Amino acid sequence: MNDEILEKVNEFLGDVNKNLPEGMELEYEGFYERGFFVTKKRYALIENSNIVVKGLELVRRDWAPVAKKTQEKVLRAILEEANPKKATKIIREIVEEIKKGKIPLEDLVIHTQLTRNPDDYVQMAPHVLAAKKSIACGRNVARGAIIRYVIVKGKEPISKRAIPLEDVDVANYDPNYYIENQVMPAVSRIIEAIGYSKEDILHKAKQSNLDAFFG
Repeated sequence: MNDEILEKVNEFLGDVNKNLPEGMELEYEGFYERGFFVTKKRYALIENSNIVVKGLELVRRDWAPVAKKTQEKVLRAILEEANPKKATKIIREIVEEIKKGKIPLEDLVIHTQLTRNPDDYVQMAPHVLAAKKSIACGRNVARGAIIRYVIVKGKEPISKRAIPLEDVDVANYDPNYYIENQVMPAVSRIIEAIGYSKEDILHKAKQSNLDAFFG
């Protein structure tokens, strides 16, 4: 923020705060070059290349790197470049790469920590079954271990298709899982906020005219 803007901010805060009840004070939080709001509690802002997100689930421990990287690229296309069309293009390109098997193995790995010993779980989540498969292969897995696994193709429930990283063949990963359960959930609220739907992205059914909004 330049000195002139900061001076005006401080002047504004002073005028407001002197009229507020005792114990209340308006504080300066930051100067953001660009942002978009889904609701007043769900938004994304950018300041000096740093992205600030509230209520958009920017980080989830059960997301694979391909989902996290896609999310960040989409946010930067919108917030740094004011280019929603580029954001949708990024998603489409990554979806195509997933379908064609071009995603490297390290970007497909999901990391989840065991909060108890594998045999103590009642619900058989993907990471629990992956842990049991590791134990069956002779590995020592106990409470606190970080389980790294990939979801592979098959007709069984997702949890049963979780394969430990050490045993997986990258050619067998399930593209539909990574599109529907990883990439699209990571960007869905973001693209909805700029006027697109999942169907628009995956099927190119709509050409949204939002350039004026971000101009």
